[in-house]
Amino acid sequence: MVDDAAQLDLIDAVTPPAARPSIRVCLELDASWQAPPPLGRLGVWRSPLRTPGQVRALAEEVARRPGFTLVGLMAYEAQIAGVADRVPGRRAMNALVGWMKPRSGAELAARRAETVASVSQVADLAFVNGGGSGSVESTARDGSVTEIAAGSALFAGHYFDSYASFSPAPATGFALSVVRKPRPDCATVLGGGWIASGPPGPDRVPRVVSPEGLRMVPREMAGEVQTPLEGPAARSLRVGDRVWFRHAKSGELSEHVDEFAVVDGSSVVDRIPTYRGEGKAFL
Repeated sequence: MVDDAAQLDLIDAVTPPAARPSIRVCLELDASWQAPPPLGRLGVWRSPLRTPGQVRALAEEVARRPGFTLVGLMAYEAQIAGVADRVPGRRAMNALVGWMKPRSGAELAARRAETVASVSQVADLAFVNGGGSGSVESTARDGSVTEIAAGSALFAGHYFDSYASFSPAPATGFALSVVRKPRPDCATVLGGGWIASGPPGPDRVPRVVSPEGLRMVPREMAGEVQTPLEGPAARSLRVGDRVWFRHAKSGELSEHVDEFAVVDGSSVVDRIPTYRGEGKAFL
């Protein structure tokens, strides 16, 4: 993934073109939306390439340099795909997000199509990647996109319970063991700080689902070392018991465990490695 010639320079500094196979390159278009005041810029800070002309200029730079082959274009519309719009207790914000999404989507569709057309004059693009878990339906209507990414909601984490456009069925979870009982109505599990990307808040931490009647301690919440849980159900928990959680997004699971156990009924029928299990976790 490339959005700056400095990244090409870094690769060349590590391994010159003559000493390596040609590297397949995908350019990234900034998909954020410049909303009317007072909202301003909405989206994530990723690529500095915002206009078709800027992307075209870097495409020409890639094509000019030995050791690189331009094969793709990406644009991730985080302000559409990654923002919930049916959050309980947030009526005004939900209305604002619902107003923003279609307008941002229309602007991006036009700009992305123009970018694809321009870059295609420089290189044959094997793919144009767009979307995100929360924008599959809208991105699918963009004729310039050839593939849609939807990783965060792949296993239907609890963050996606609050989307108006779809209602995913939870597909997985994880269990942590009770290791301490600091008081009769509090059970402390090992670890638990599996935090999802985005602004820190209750919607980004794991959600306790079983046994019912447990809640995180407000002054400690989910921690890297431990997560204390209090409530009526904590009284019956003993050291060695397990507490089940739902993750917020799918990345946390793939970062922290080596494999997924595939369950059919009460039986484990398969085990599939995560990208951590494949040795490809983020460093």
